[in-house]
Amino acid sequence: MKIAMVGSGYVGLVSGACFADFGHDVVCIDKDPAKIEKLHDGIMPIYEPGLDALVDSNVKAGRLSFTTDLAEGIKDASAIFIAVGTPSRRGDGHADLTFVYAVAREVGEALENDAVVVTKSTVPVGTGDEVERILADSAAVKDRGLKVSVVSNPEFLREGAAIGDFKHPDRIVIGAEDDFGRDVMSEVYRPLFLNQSPLLFVNRRSSELIKYAANAFLATKITFINEMADLCEKVGADVQDVSRGIGMDGRIGSKFLHAGPGYGGSCFPKDTLALLKTAEDYESPTRIVEAVVKVNDTRKRAMGRKVLDALGGADAARGKKVALLGLTFKPNTDDMRDSPAIAVAQALGDAGVQVAAYDPEGMEIAAPLMPDVTMCADPYEAIDGADAVAIVTEWDAFRALDLNRVKALAKAPVLVDLRNIYSPQDVRDAGFEYSSIGRA
Repeated sequence: MKIAMVGSGYVGLVSGACFADFGHDVVCIDKDPAKIEKLHDGIMPIYEPGLDALVDSNVKAGRLSFTTDLAEGIKDASAIFIAVGTPSRRGDGHADLTFVYAVAREVGEALENDAVVVTKSTVPVGTGDEVERILADSAAVKDRGLKVSVVSNPEFLREGAAIGDFKHPDRIVIGAEDDFGRDVMSEVYRPLFLNQSPLLFVNRRSSELIKYAANAFLATKITFINEMADLCEKVGADVQDVSRGIGMDGRIGSKFLHAGPGYGGSCFPKDTLALLKTAEDYESPTRIVEAVVKVNDTRKRAMGRKVLDALGGADAARGKKVALLGLTFKPNTDDMRDSPAIAVAQALGDAGVQVAAYDPEGMEIAAPLMPDVTMCADPYEAIDGADAVAIVTEWDAFRALDLNRVKALAKAPVLVDLRNIYSPQDVRDAGFEYSSIGRA
C-alpha cells in the first residue's frame, strides 16, 4: 500500500519510517526544502535513537522517499496522513490548526483517487469534521466524484523511545465514520494487528478526545507524585518508597510516578491547555486539569529556588556559579519545549547566579533559549569552579559521574539532584552536601 505522510517532523518522520519498515511504500512530504535536502543526505532533523538507521535502511530498500511536492507525493496513495504541528495558540492556549487545515485544502485540490485522509496530528474534538468539510468542498474532489474518508489516528509516541512505541503499541486508536476508512486503516496496521497489537475502533470525536484525555491523565500522575514529594520532605518520608508502594497497586500502576522538576516537552503542556480550552468552549469545566497546569508551572520555578537554597539562599547566591547538567525536558531527545531547565536557569539568572550547562544533545537548540547560559563541551567543564551542581535531566551520562573529580573541580561540594538518580548516602559519604526530591 502507498502511504503519504504530510509533515516530516517528529511524528511524521518516525511514523513514516516505521510504516516503510512494515513493507508499505511511504512518501514523506514537507514544505521545508532544507529539511528534505538533509533527509536526502541522511541527516535527521531531530534526535531520536535508532531513527537514522531505520530511515537509511528503508530508503536503500526503496520503500521510503522524501519530497516537497505534495501533489506528487500523494499521487496514488491509499492513505494520506496529516502530521503537521499544532502548537498552542497565543492568547487562549487552544491548538493552532492553521497547518492542518492548509494541508487539507491542498490535498483536496490535488487528490486524483479515492483515499483515506488521516489526522495524525494532535487535534481538538471536531477537527476531523472541519477537515471533512474542507475536502468535500474542494473543486478536485467534487469534479472527480472521489470517495474520501476522514479518520482520526492519534499518536502515542514517547520521545526517546518512539520507534519501540510505534512497533509495540499498547493500542492503536482509529476514529472512523465509515467502512471505507476502517478497511483502509485495518490494512495500514495489518502488520501490527498480526502481532496482536489491539486496534480500537471508535467514532472520530472519541478518538480525538482519547489523545487529550490520556496526556492529561499522565500529566496528573506526574503532578500528583511531585506534590507527594513535597509532603515527603516535610514529614520525613521517602517519595521513592511512596511511589513504589502506590504503584504496585494494579489500579494505579508504576509508570509516571517519578518525582522531579515538572513535566515539559511537546505534548503535555500544550495538550493540557488545549483540553482546557475545549472544556471551556463546551461549558464543561475540567478543574483537575486546571490545577495540574497551575501546579506544574509553579513547580518549575520552585526548582530554581531549591538550587538557590542549596547555595545558602538568594542573597548568598548572587555572583556564584551553578553547573546545570541536562537541558532537554527528558533524556534521549533534543526537545527543549517547555523544559524545566529553562525555568531553573531563569530563576538562577534572576538571582544573579552564573550558569554553565551541558547536555548531550540539546545545547544547539537550548542556546538561543538561554542566551545568558554558558554551554560547555562536557559535564566536567561545566562543573569546573561551580559552587553547586544541579542535575536537571536524567541522561545516562550523568548517572555515574566521577564524584572525586567533581569534588576536585567544583568550588564547593554541593549536588542538587532534581531527578533522584543518586543514593543520598553514597553522595554524602563522598563528602557532598546533597539535596534531592522528596527524600531526607
